[in-house]
Amino acid sequence: MRLILLGPPGAGKGTQAARLVEKFKIPQLSTGDMLRAAVKAGTPVGLQAKAVMDAGGLVSDEIVCGIISDRIEEADATNGFILDGFPRTVAQAEALDDMLAKKAMKLDAIIELKVDENALLARIEKRAAETVAAGGTVRADDNPDAFRVRLVAYREQTAPVSAYYASHGVLKTVDGMAPIDQVTAALDAVLG
Repeated sequence: MRLILLGPPGAGKGTQAARLVEKFKIPQLSTGDMLRAAVKAGTPVGLQAKAVMDAGGLVSDEIVCGIISDRIEEADATNGFILDGFPRTVAQAEALDDMLAKKAMKLDAIIELKVDENALLARIEKRAAETVAAGGTVRADDNPDAFRVRLVAYREQTAPVSAYYASHGVLKTVDGMAPIDQVTAALDAVLG
């Protein structure tokens, strides 16, 4: 089972990915984790990434695709994988398609968790207020202002990826606003 989960920050991708990992016994592949592992392992692509990061630059789509290409050939990904945080742009989606085609692989599903952004923001604001009221410190990603910035970045850069897959007739959608177990059941139904 080769999957991509799409949706804005706070949509529940991480929660659902953890359940899919357990169900299908496949790894959840985070581009950030893969980059760090490739750099640590000193792979050729990892060394390229390290040079770019050490210079303060952003790692190119070509390097990220190279790291993904290497990673999906590892033994634990033989039965599939869930891509987390990739593709973030249409260019990355196109590069992923090309890379998979060269490997004679295809994605089994691209699923978007559809959510109401205003409801997500209200959840974040409530969680932040409850944390402060309890005397805690609000996590950086639970700060409503930071969350708004992340939503704008998602809308501008990543939301077009959904349209890209929809135009190819391969995007499935699930109501991410439903209770967690209902979202899981909907994903199960989509995945057959």
